[in-house]
Amino acid sequence: MLRKLFLIAIVSGINFGAFSFTALAEKKDTWSIIHAGTLLADARNAPTSQQSIVVKNGKIFDIRKGYISPSDVLADVAGGVNITVIDLKDQFVMAGMIDSHTHVTGEREPHSLEVAVTRTSSEYALAGSVYARRILDAGFTTIRNVGGPREAVFALRNSIKKGQILGPRIVAGGLTISPLGGHGDHNGFRPDVFGKPHSGICNGADDCRRAVRNQIKYGADMIKYVATGGVLSKIATGTGQQFTDEEQNAIVQAAHAMGRKVAAHAHGKGGIDAALRAGVDSIEHGSFLDKGSIKLFKKTGAYLVPTLLAGATVVDIATNKPGFFIPEVEAKAKLVGPVMAKALYSAYKAGVKIAFGTDSGVSVHGVNGRELLLMVKAGMSEKDVLISATVNAADLMGLAGTIGTLDAGKAADIIAARGNPLTDIGTLLSPSFVMVGGVTAVE
Repeated sequence: MLRKLFLIAIVSGINFGAFSFTALAEKKDTWSIIHAGTLLADARNAPTSQQSIVVKNGKIFDIRKGYISPSDVLADVAGGVNITVIDLKDQFVMAGMIDSHTHVTGEREPHSLEVAVTRTSSEYALAGSVYARRILDAGFTTIRNVGGPREAVFALRNSIKKGQILGPRIVAGGLTISPLGGHGDHNGFRPDVFGKPHSGICNGADDCRRAVRNQIKYGADMIKYVATGGVLSKIATGTGQQFTDEEQNAIVQAAHAMGRKVAAHAHGKGGIDAALRAGVDSIEHGSFLDKGSIKLFKKTGAYLVPTLLAGATVVDIATNKPGFFIPEVEAKAKLVGPVMAKALYSAYKAGVKIAFGTDSGVSVHGVNGRELLLMVKAGMSEKDVLISATVNAADLMGLAGTIGTLDAGKAADIIAARGNPLTDIGTLLSPSFVMVGGVTAVE
């Protein structure tokens, strides 16, 4: 390698006297100090004022009272390092937000055969890189992608992890697990267009175990399945239970046995309750939950991911954009969308654990913060909404030791706002500063 560098230098006229091979071989530590006027290190606790966050190599090295200088850090570490100081003395600083329900490789489009049969995994991945950056710029430093083109999502996740592109940390599900003809299947096309079901389609308990294991084999961090019908599936199958209890038990058991958490898409009460009895880690949407469902939530400790923004989005489209949805989808949108906020409030008041999630992809990417407003409007306090978008979402993803709060040793995923979101949650719609893994994305 050194020989190759030497030859390159000769050809290009580089003067090796300007640097040493030792410097090339050694990766220097990168440091920064963030001066936070108001710091909410943990959304469960009260904020503090005039704090300094010391960041080393993408992680939080320390949090100290007052506004410290680089010399204060150099007294504790080896000299010879450059330390960047970031001035947020007039801003509210907190942990990066987490969106527990996204579909980052696409956005809602009119029903189109051309899109369905021509778009490649490469195109989905490239589009996803653009959408991921929009989500990051909106203050969301981690997302959970619950179903999408498998190769595209995994490639995007891996490229971000390697630092090849800038985006939020991605916890990626593979293909959605769905019954044949169900919400996660391709419906309404000629058999020769989509004749072979994708690897997430299954029938019967044993086949469903295969489908789960197939996603994990190729890199899924978690599993998402459809316990009920859905709004945007292009078929009039309603929003009731689709997988049998036996199939749902098999899905959850197979995933848990291989160390993966499970999210269940569920609108109708029957499917919600069956998924909770099966032991899922989260219910996505939960539109028609009732008191019996709430008892099961409390018994199992599962999270509700409410996705109010998706509900508001489909109602708006169905009402104001005639013809955008086919009639079957439009009818479901008008039925389900209006009840989602009520379901969230009922669960919240009963003490069900709530994790923030938008279903971004149904809504356009980058406006994820609007979910914050809808959650407050539904009856949650600003503090509890922030907990749902940091502490709770991190716990749901199994990443509480890495993200969700600002503590020494955790990832330097840090955002700031010019107002106080504990009194005005809308101030987070336009973050003034975003850092992910120690890399500044917005300033």
